[in-house]
Amino acid sequence: MAHVKKGDEVMVLSGRERGNSGKIREVLGERAIVEGLQMIKRHTKRSQENPQGAIVEREGTIHLSNLMKKEAYDARRVAKGTAKAAPAVAAEEEKAEV
Repeated sequence: MAHVKKGDEVMVLSGRERGNSGKIREVLGERAIVEGLQMIKRHTKRSQENPQGAIVEREGTIHLSNLMKKEAYDARRVAKGTAKAAPAVAAEEEKAEV
């Protein structure tokens, strides 16, 4: 069972698309297709749809080990102190200090 599923908002942890986020369109075994990321060019043969043939750009797959849910990624950044806390979290911390 994968830690992410179709429709989840994810961050890419490594590779060419590192730091980018997107929504999972499909999970294929150990890999996933994320909207707008890992774009590849697919050369298609002639058909009725493309009488001349075509070079179609579409999303490629990314290994699941390189993906993390966006909520978990943001929580980790806040915990490590590498990102600014959300306003609601910052307000709660200030109240706790006073």
